[in-house]
Amino acid sequence: MKYSRVQVATIGYELAPIVVTSAELEEQLCPVYESLHIAPGQLESLTGILERRWWPDGHRLSDGAIAAARKALAQSGIHPEEIGAVVYTGVGRDNFEPATACRVAAELGIGGNAFIYDISNACLGVLNGMLDIANRIELGQIRAGLVVSCETARDIVEETIAHMLQHRTMDTFIKSLATMTGGSGAVAVLLTDASFELPTPAHRLRGGTACAAPEHHGLCHWGLRDLGEGLRKQEMTTDAVNVLKYGVELGVKTWNAFLAEQQWKKEDVDKVICHQVGQANKDAILKSIGVPESKDFVTFPFLGNMGTVSLPITTAIAAERGFLRPGDRVGLLGIGSGLNCMMLALEW
Repeated sequence: MKYSRVQVATIGYELAPIVVTSAELEEQLCPVYESLHIAPGQLESLTGILERRWWPDGHRLSDGAIAAARKALAQSGIHPEEIGAVVYTGVGRDNFEPATACRVAAELGIGGNAFIYDISNACLGVLNGMLDIANRIELGQIRAGLVVSCETARDIVEETIAHMLQHRTMDTFIKSLATMTGGSGAVAVLLTDASFELPTPAHRLRGGTACAAPEHHGLCHWGLRDLGEGLRKQEMTTDAVNVLKYGVELGVKTWNAFLAEQQWKKEDVDKVICHQVGQANKDAILKSIGVPESKDFVTFPFLGNMGTVSLPITTAIAAERGFLRPGDRVGLLGIGSGLNCMMLALEW
């Protein structure tokens, strides 16, 4: 897919306030480590994650999305009544219904003829939302739209630690390791056509490429576990070895299609921002597509894996720190459970 009139105007974000180190999580898991004869420090060693952030108890997901959206709008100077769509794209939501996007839009003062709804696609939600808004802009249906998301890892990590303490087996440890990387944050991506006068330069969204391998849908699962007698608890399990194996295969396939669609050579891509899973995943995907580490920017060591908000927040921080420069050809590379892969091309 290609776009001729879509740009990323601003990216607003909120980082959760509570810093939780990998060492703190391992302190809670001491009985598990002793039973399995695991040396302390393995969580950081295996993932490359020193710390992540959590929201306080009782935090509402829509509150994070609203705060991030207010920042994005303030940076752009665009008024709420000019927004034609609000799409909430997080894995977590306030309710089954109505759409979490409805409260976000209400608090921002967006309504009228705006499209307001939720989309979900594991860690690719924000990228899906960006393409959904881009399609509407390219078709002339709207002039501007907001993609918002907020993720929280606190509850699922705490539930997983409790489960690991009850089931001190190596199988449980391996399947729970990816959950321990979870962090929390919120983001808002404002996309527009070229009709607005913005205080800072926008970034052209050239297009994107998507590939899927749904035969691997069972490799990562986050849902409710039946405890019997009508009781259920959250559970997340990940076959990390095969997620990495088949994710890299899908990533290579998508990368090749992405370069062909954009009519770029590998060397034409100045910078890449990947989904922030951890050290092993980053190393494997960069090596497989032949991109040097110097072209990549990471936040997972201090923010962990924040799901849908990881990639756009990392993009915003990379820009703040001068890693992304005007004129850079940038690839946003997302791989999510399902398995799905999506790559977007921007001219910064």
